[in-house]
Amino acid sequence: MGRTKLSTIFSVNNHPVLPHSNPISENLVENPSAQKNRFSPYSLFGLLRNLFFAKKDDGGSRTEEEERVYNWLYNLAQSEKDLVFEYVRSTERGLSFKEAERRLRENGPNVPIEYFFPKWWHLIWNALFHPFNIILIVLSVLSFIASDNPNGSIMLTLVFISVSLRFYQEYSSSKAAMRLSEHVRCPIKVQRCAGRVVQTELVVQVDHRDIVPGDIVIFEPGDLFPGDIRLLSSKHLVVSQSSLTGESWATDKTADIREDRSTPLLELKNICFMGTSVVSGNGTGLVVSTGSKTYMSTMFSTIGKKKPPDEFEMSLRWIFYLLVAIILVVVTIIVVTDYSTSLDLSRSILFGISVASALTPQMLPLIINACLAKGALAMAKDRCIVKSLTAIRHMGSMDILCIDKTGTLTMNRAIMVNHVDCQGLSQEKVLRFAFLNSYFKTDQKYPLDDAILAYVFTEGYRFHPSKWTKIDEIPFDFIRRRVSVILETHADAKDSLSGRFMVTKGALEEVMRVCSYIESFDKNEISIFSSDHHQRIFNLAEELSNEGLRVIAVAIKNLEMQRRETGKGSMENDENFEKGMVFLGLITFFDPPKDSAEQALWRLAEKGVKAKVLTGDSLALAMRVCREVGIRTTHVITGPELEQMDQENFHETVKRATVLARLTPTQKLRVVQSLQTNGDHVVGFLGDGINDSLALDAANVSISVDSGVAIAKDMADIILLEKDLNVLVAGVEHGRLTYGNTMKYIKMSIIANLGSVLSLLIAILFLKYEPLTSRQLLTQNFLYSVGQIAIPWDKVGEESVKQPQRWSERDLPMFILWNGPICTFCDVATLLFICFYYKATSDLDIKFFHSAWFIEGLLMQTLIFHLIRTEKIPFIQDIASWPVLCSTLLISAIGITLPFSPIGKVMEFTVLPLTYFGFLVVLFLVYFTIGQLVKRLYILVYKRWL
Repeated sequence: MGRTKLSTIFSVNNHPVLPHSNPISENLVENPSAQKNRFSPYSLFGLLRNLFFAKKDDGGSRTEEEERVYNWLYNLAQSEKDLVFEYVRSTERGLSFKEAERRLRENGPNVPIEYFFPKWWHLIWNALFHPFNIILIVLSVLSFIASDNPNGSIMLTLVFISVSLRFYQEYSSSKAAMRLSEHVRCPIKVQRCAGRVVQTELVVQVDHRDIVPGDIVIFEPGDLFPGDIRLLSSKHLVVSQSSLTGESWATDKTADIREDRSTPLLELKNICFMGTSVVSGNGTGLVVSTGSKTYMSTMFSTIGKKKPPDEFEMSLRWIFYLLVAIILVVVTIIVVTDYSTSLDLSRSILFGISVASALTPQMLPLIINACLAKGALAMAKDRCIVKSLTAIRHMGSMDILCIDKTGTLTMNRAIMVNHVDCQGLSQEKVLRFAFLNSYFKTDQKYPLDDAILAYVFTEGYRFHPSKWTKIDEIPFDFIRRRVSVILETHADAKDSLSGRFMVTKGALEEVMRVCSYIESFDKNEISIFSSDHHQRIFNLAEELSNEGLRVIAVAIKNLEMQRRETGKGSMENDENFEKGMVFLGLITFFDPPKDSAEQALWRLAEKGVKAKVLTGDSLALAMRVCREVGIRTTHVITGPELEQMDQENFHETVKRATVLARLTPTQKLRVVQSLQTNGDHVVGFLGDGINDSLALDAANVSISVDSGVAIAKDMADIILLEKDLNVLVAGVEHGRLTYGNTMKYIKMSIIANLGSVLSLLIAILFLKYEPLTSRQLLTQNFLYSVGQIAIPWDKVGEESVKQPQRWSERDLPMFILWNGPICTFCDVATLLFICFYYKATSDLDIKFFHSAWFIEGLLMQTLIFHLIRTEKIPFIQDIASWPVLCSTLLISAIGITLPFSPIGKVMEFTVLPLTYFGFLVVLFLVYFTIGQLVKRLYILVYKRWL
């Protein structure tokens, strides 16, 4: 990915907001200096440092940069406005144009993160710098030197495929974080001063990239904040922070307040953050942080750096280092021994290259990529787009899935539940006027209106809207947070509902603010709206909210005696008109869980995948949804509570909690990292918002949906075309199938190759000549490799799909020690049988020995797969898939008939007697018998096989 340029935050020598050293502001933050990274990640020192001194982020505590940003913003929120100007060395007139230019040069452009894409040769170097590729390149060069052009060409082709795939993947992923700039591109109104003698305040339009600390910005509805802002003035200011919190609700902001440290950072009323937007109202603010020093940048600067190390790739590296060591030792011994007998150096070197080639699992990239591609195609049929093939393997190892509530567990739409009065009793009159309000409003229909209308029509209520006529409407806005319509009924004059009414519906606090009366349905009277009524309604609303319900209020006003219309039929002074109303009751809504959610979570739990809900919504709402879908709610926690915990308690709480609500993006990131490092879990994260991008970037498996924002889809390894968890269940199954087949090849090839090379070493020491020629050895290796192409289409036992599959390099040595000697034992038995039964020890019998050893080695390497692939008895309790069986039969038939064919004569083979094939039948029966006994003992000791 692109390299991120992160300047030192709030350092003494390069303060982000002050043009010169300022002791006051330096004391606002702790640890004002930070050590810069002197080594490029592409340099040798950078590679060594990352290899030996890489430090995992456990997520239990904030980073040093985050702490500085937190301390800076909290201190500004607690300070008086005059002191804030002094901190940033600005004035109430704003900055001069000259000073702004100087600060722009000093601080750089106002962009959250500066990305420097590595050159194409850097990407190719990273792709080539892999032990497996190095082995193949070295062997191919040696093959060309030894005039073995076919073998060298094959190995270079495999390297080309591997490097091309990795280069394409890294080049594509390096563009992901650039999507952040989409959220801050807009012109900004800035107040600056001009004039040498008499300074004049001017309001100018400035590109967001040119905003500097100390600027005074002027904002109105629709504007984005270009940096972290300390409010100076505000009028009915409502701000949307969904880009940071994930919550759809807007929040009120005000300049006339001094906050304290106990308030969560994103809930500070006098601080606005970069990337958030103005919903309604207006005001002015002082820019206190820009660019990489903002809260938003601190969050997203970790993108591309938090991905945990791939245990599978680390294990493969360990295998390759082991192979290099073995090649250097074994091949050297073989070359020296062969040269001591043949005295032909070029022939000995060519044979050594052939042995090294046989020892290398050349088909490993093809097998791995074929397994992953097969899984990707299978998931595509389930309406999934797999962007990163390795994510399929990770899904097989995933044991924790972190999901957001909205749209994943729920239908992401409101359904009306009830209509109650202040006593909590259902009242039809409350529903009637809520329906009339939703039916006649025309300014903008909201999902809650659709839910009310659907409830009335489906429940069979008949409120006869045709008997009402709409007179006027006061539309909804985020300042009043309510909507009013004026209706007149054509009912009979004797009807209690005859006349003209204003019907108001909206946020509970705002509706209660304009009410002077309340209708008591039990007494059938209208009484004064007292403080007791006020408290009772608030208690009722709190109870309903704790049940996970959303609440709005309904009120009416009889306008028969208070009719005021203009010539156009609209009202004057809306705020004064909405007063003296009668409170009727509450309408409750619920976002219901999906029918498939509970079943999918149960299926995931059966497969050893635990679900944790990480959401920005309220705890009460999250708990209700979780109870509906079967997620335990005995251990729950909120973001503000996590913020107050020390590192140890944080990790312990995250480990136990199943529902974590009111989380900020950085808290989601810390939760994921805590589960990875302290819980040693493979974590999947499903999210679709900007606020999920940090956690998506850090998770082992990042999953988004097609309707998600651009950056979430860019960060995701897997994109769901439907928000259905059952698709993930299928993905887990495909991942474990991919893992199982990959492990079959790795363990089988390592055992077969090591056993074969060790047998060659014993044979050459015993016979004093090559048991196979270079051409024969390469042909045997080629046929064996081609036979393994069918492995991705093999089936996997049920025991391998039930639980998460993880593997590390520690498993392999013991597996080799237990199973490797069996192959060598059979090869040595064949050696002794040929030498003593057929007395093939003289130079005249070399062709006979080569033919016999070639067939036995090829059949051994082909049939060993059937022993390794299953815990059960091969061919009896468990049979491989038909592609694998066909491949085994085909390669075995080619190997047996080759000495009898014209090609056999070219390969210097000879015809073998039938007695030798009878010996091979007995040999392989013994091999499968001993191998099965060793397998049962291994499973008994280590409780697993692959």
